[in-house]
Amino acid sequence: MNWNPITLRQLKRFRSIRRGYYSLWIFGIMMFLAFSAEMWVNSRALMVYYSGQWYFPTYGDMIPGTVFGLDYSYETNYRELQKKFEKEKAGNWVLLPIAPYNAFETDLDATHFPPHPPSLEARHYLGTDSIGRDLLARLVYGFRVCILFSLMLLVINFSIGITVGCLMGYWGGAFDLIFQRVIEIWSSIPFLYVIMIISSMVVPNLTMLVLISVFFGWMGLTWYMRTLTYKEKARTYVLAAKALGAGNTRIILKHILPNSLSLIITFVPFSVAGGISSLTALDYLGFGLPAPTPSWGELLQQGTNNLHAPWIISSTVIALVVVLVTITFIGEAVREAFDPKMHTIFE
Repeated sequence: MNWNPITLRQLKRFRSIRRGYYSLWIFGIMMFLAFSAEMWVNSRALMVYYSGQWYFPTYGDMIPGTVFGLDYSYETNYRELQKKFEKEKAGNWVLLPIAPYNAFETDLDATHFPPHPPSLEARHYLGTDSIGRDLLARLVYGFRVCILFSLMLLVINFSIGITVGCLMGYWGGAFDLIFQRVIEIWSSIPFLYVIMIISSMVVPNLTMLVLISVFFGWMGLTWYMRTLTYKEKARTYVLAAKALGAGNTRIILKHILPNSLSLIITFVPFSVAGGISSLTALDYLGFGLPAPTPSWGELLQQGTNNLHAPWIISSTVIALVVVLVTITFIGEAVREAFDPKMHTIFE
């Protein structure tokens, strides 16, 4: 694969900005851990050895308790099974994840009402929320939901914004004027009121929230793309391509877009951070994902309602701050590395 020399210079510049480079690694590790969370935060065992046979419940089907000699036919409680095997000392064993709880499971104590404080003995490393669910599991799976929401929002918003903005700048004239007025009118619609109205009629799921957010979020990028396209189409290389008989599609895809994306790409990290903040705010206000979906906003709401359990609000706020600061550092480094004033492109 042959890299463009300018791209190589931009990547080298990005690596030299240590704060953003290391933040990218940290964020990548966080994403890897979130999307492989079943391996280390899960109520299902990683591996079970029973009567000479091996079982791998993590990514498989539900295994009833009767398979392991228990007296119930619903899903096996692997924490209890581990204690049973240890007591029997018959050579059977269970390998559990580091945090043996899932995000929906309630772990109630017969002597105390939740929320429970952090405990190494109970393996609730960050404690539980107000109904006894493991806080670490809720944070990890909530982060995965936030990232999925942000990435879906990013792809759709950028696809629509870049396409519309590019066509506005390239065609100009009446097409540009009509879309300018449409965007101005569309931007004046209060987004939060629309969410409140829709949430009062139907319970929104992740896909519906993404579509609603896209409905009001694609306009921001069009102005940048429109301006860049206006600028690029007046360049001599575009005029030369037209003179040589290149079609509009070829000019846009082969000449204008590659020379504009270096600036557009700097918006990606900030768009991801915006998506995480939006979903957290909607969940906090009660207009986001329905219960019992793992959600950072719902944890923040629980934390403010249970200030006598400071581990809920502190864990959530620290996780939110770490993620947003990391993404901001990446965004700053990308913006500096891909600064078009340092890397002017003419093709």
